Amino acid sequence: MAGDTPLDRLKADLKNNKPGRFYVFHGTEAYLRSHYLNSLHKLLVEDFAETFNYHRFTQENISLQAVHDSLEAIPMMSPTSMIQIDDVNFFQLGEDGNDYAKFFGDIPDYCTVVLVYDSVEFKIDKRRKALAEAFEQALIVEFSQPSERELVAWIGRHFKKYEKQITVRDAQYLIHRTGGDMTTLLSEIQKLGAYVQGPVVSQADIDLLVEPVLEAATFTLTDAIASERYEAALQCLHTLLQMQEEPLMILGSVGSQMRRILTAKRLLTNGKGQQELMKLCGINGYPAQKAMEYARRLPEAFCARAVELCLEADLQMKTSFDEPERILELLILKLAGEARHA
Repeated sequence: MAGDTPLDRLKADLKNNKPGRFYVFHGTEAYLRSHYLNSLHKLLVEDFAETFNYHRFTQENISLQAVHDSLEAIPMMSPTSMIQIDDVNFFQLGEDGNDYAKFFGDIPDYCTVVLVYDSVEFKIDKRRKALAEAFEQALIVEFSQPSERELVAWIGRHFKKYEKQITVRDAQYLIHRTGGDMTTLLSEIQKLGAYVQGPVVSQADIDLLVEPVLEAATFTLTDAIASERYEAALQCLHTLLQMQEEPLMILGSVGSQMRRILTAKRLLTNGKGQQELMKLCGINGYPAQKAMEYARRLPEAFCARAVELCLEADLQMKTSFDEPERILELLILKLAGEARHA
């Protein structure tokens, strides 16, 4: 039901202009975390009174006395104040943690405390009973990457600001090429919106302007292998190596994609399709769709042998003195030979 999640409750607090007293923001999606932190800051702190009503602490400058003084400081020329504390693990502060527990358990009505975790993992240690009970009073919001459907809609809305359109498939391709990080996506949308002259953003525009993450770049390599364009695969490999990508990471990504294709082949054999592949492999629509296309075209024997060859190359790369770059080149040549044999 809508409104049940911590994020839904945070949205309701902001919409109703009724901020809570105590929040914890954590999770891997930095864009969303920053967006809602800025929204909360805007609601609580007037620009002209920020010096008096906004207090920010990190591991380097936090102290019991400073936090106490900030909590006790009556807001000036405003009904509310805000305390932001970044990347402090209170469960590792020894006895001081119990004093912070008292602060968090008795936050004044005029103040909102926000603990923000970016480079430090947030985890409640239930052995620290007083602190754990204090955190029970917080609204703990984990910001994770939205679903592909949500990202596609978000991309479409942002392109509308530039009077541009993008198809669902090309939006999925953009997600795949960037890895789906929203901060990166926003930067690329701004670049594409400024560059593309026509009303529609195409895959060709994305290929021209958007630098691919490693998985997307090796996807191009795998695409060349699956399409039996082995010279193009070798050229793609050399490009990745010139970009100083680690050979073991390249091999791992190629092997992962070959396993997806084999899984897709076996799903097709059993009358199943793309949705099952997405669930099994934890991947989004575009890579799943491409894996199904390859699986329909390639013999199962080749798919199985390709996975074996990737595993053999992995073992060789980790145990032999052969150059990793040469092992990757030989892998592509072996795959070419297997394709001809199949």
